[in-house]
Amino acid sequence: MVDWTAATWWWIGAGLLIAAELWTGTFYLLMMALGMAGAALAAHAGLGASGQIVVAAIVGGGATAAWHFQRARAPRSAPYQSNRDANLDVGERVTVIAWNADRTTRVNYRGASWLAVYRGNDLSPAPGDFIIAGVDGNRLILSPPEAS
Repeated sequence: MVDWTAATWWWIGAGLLIAAELWTGTFYLLMMALGMAGAALAAHAGLGASGQIVVAAIVGGGATAAWHFQRARAPRSAPYQSNRDANLDVGERVTVIAWNADRTTRVNYRGASWLAVYRGNDLSPAPGDFIIAGVDGNRLILSPPEAS
C-alpha cells in the first residue's frame, strides 16, 4: 500500500500546477509550483502542516513577486511594426527615385512595388537611399539612413 504523506500531496500539487502552466502558458503557475515544491521539502524536513503552508506561501508568493518586479523593470521590446527581431524588413535599405507632395512614394522591395511613407522631419525629403523603420500593414515606413 502507498504511503500518502503530506509531502506526496505537495509534490502532486506541484506537478498539477506545472501541467496547468504547460496547458495555459501562464508562467506564474510555475512560481506557485515552486512554492508547493518548497512545502514538500518542508514536509520532508518534518515541519507541521502550518509550517508547510507558510513555506508554500513565502516561496510561491516571493517567487511570484520577484518575477513580477523583474518583468516590470525589464525594457519593453519595440512594437512588432518596428521590431527587427520580429519583422526582418526593419533595417533594410531601399532606394527612392522620387517623392510625392504628401511624403509618399512607391519603392521596389523584395520584387514588388510597395507604398512607402517618410517618417523623418524633412518637409520635402530628397530621393536616395532610405532605411525601412517599420511596416504598417502594406506600407513601408522609411527614415533617413543616419536616423536608423
